[in-house]
Amino acid sequence: MSRSSRPSMTPAEDECKQRQLLSFLFYQAVRDHKPVWMLEDMRTMETFHWEENATQRSYTPSEALLYAIVHDHQAYAQYLLSHFSDGALATPGERFCCCPSSAPHLAMAVRYDRRDILTLILQVAHRLPALRSYMNRSGCFHAEDGKTPLHLACELLRSEAVLLLLGSGASPQARDHNGMTPLDVILEQLWDSKVNTGAKKLCLDSLLMFMPEVRFKMKSSLEKDPQCWSKVLDVIRGVPEEFKARNHIAAGFESALFWWSTVNYINYIYYNEQ
Repeated sequence: MSRSSRPSMTPAEDECKQRQLLSFLFYQAVRDHKPVWMLEDMRTMETFHWEENATQRSYTPSEALLYAIVHDHQAYAQYLLSHFSDGALATPGERFCCCPSSAPHLAMAVRYDRRDILTLILQVAHRLPALRSYMNRSGCFHAEDGKTPLHLACELLRSEAVLLLLGSGASPQARDHNGMTPLDVILEQLWDSKVNTGAKKLCLDSLLMFMPEVRFKMKSSLEKDPQCWSKVLDVIRGVPEEFKARNHIAAGFESALFWWSTVNYINYIYYNEQ
């Protein structure tokens, strides 16, 4: 079809196309780390949302923060969090997230390994009483199986994020929609592969240090086959004699895990002080 024979756009279609273009320009501006003042001017323009019956005509601070996280625009993330606080961490529009009870900003910061922005988010969440449960919100049921940010950090082996989340009040015993705790996630990864064992053990150590009681879904599997799990976890090395015998490992597995974690932690402190 020649250009001259193409049907011309209606005014409504032309306006829709212009709004889509402006929306992309905002995304691009965040990606290119444009100055904060410029981004805020663009964000508040009432021309972004092109749905016919939309009542929201600009990006919210929450939606802008997601863009800042994706593109690691730390200055813009800091501005949004300091000027809008709980508004920046509110649930974004349905175009971004369909589950109102989730914590998409934390999950996004973990997924993209934005540790500096993750720290800023945790500081704001810690200050605001309304966000006390924020760290333990389940992720989107459709996209993340109800995983909390801590589940996701363990799954992606973000050991520093794991420690940051735990230190900010994230529960190591929270369960996803499959009944898995973050500890289950790490144990499953240790069982499945010997790749990145260092990162896995760092995550495991952090989880165990913050667990007053070791409760997890795979506990029965550990008790049924302690010898195999001992090899997987290297529990035998450095564990007291009373936990080495087969008939004591199952009964004392929790203590063995805790001992192994404690020994590693003490060694870490000792060698880093030399």
